[in-house]
Amino acid sequence: MRLPGFVGLWLGAVWPVTAAAAPASAKGQPEAGALGQPIQIVLLLTGLTVLPAVLVSLTPFLRISLVLHFLRQALGTQTAPSNQVLAGLSLFLSLLLVQPVVREAYEKGWKPFEQGKLTSGQAWEEGTRPVRDFLLRFAREKDLALMVEITKSPAPRNPQELGLAVVAPAYVLSELRRGFQIGAVLFLPFLIIDLVVASVTLSIGMVQLPPVMISAPLKVLLFVLADGWNLVVGSLVRSF
Repeated sequence: MRLPGFVGLWLGAVWPVTAAAAPASAKGQPEAGALGQPIQIVLLLTGLTVLPAVLVSLTPFLRISLVLHFLRQALGTQTAPSNQVLAGLSLFLSLLLVQPVVREAYEKGWKPFEQGKLTSGQAWEEGTRPVRDFLLRFAREKDLALMVEITKSPAPRNPQELGLAVVAPAYVLSELRRGFQIGAVLFLPFLIIDLVVASVTLSIGMVQLPPVMISAPLKVLLFVLADGWNLVVGSLVRSF
């Protein structure tokens, strides 16, 4: 059975369990003491429940969704665009960015394992190497050192020797930092508009009219005229 690359990659999280759980004998029958097929299915479905967390945390989805939510708050549009729209845009952009990594992981790990050329352990190592390299590109050295210290792992000679248990949380911390940095920069021009509008309304005595009632349309108009969505999304994609 040929699985799509993205599903095949993340199913690798349960390779060592499902593949080694029921080794076949010479006659094709499971050996004594091996887990049966129902148990393997349960373990496989349990592994699938981890996929949403993996997709949200270990892909560009984290940075993109964070920046888009900061942008919406800076515009002051409350619920426009809605959370569903922002999540959908973040999801499709993330799938676009990780497609080469997923394809490489599928070709090196899952496909040879499916053809019987690699054992489960070898397939896991080969399939996760492109993912680990992708995460290492964006994980800060400071965050990697913190995770090594927390896990009490021996100091590696180079980052490529680190396992996913160390690289994954370091990547999340690094992406959170970058997302907040970009969000702070996005806030600045809209904050200036708010300050100017508030100063003007107070200086002419318009105390009864909330400044946000005037600044919100101005911010939206400026964002549309500058083709803001194209600029923000283009900058986010190019940052990867």
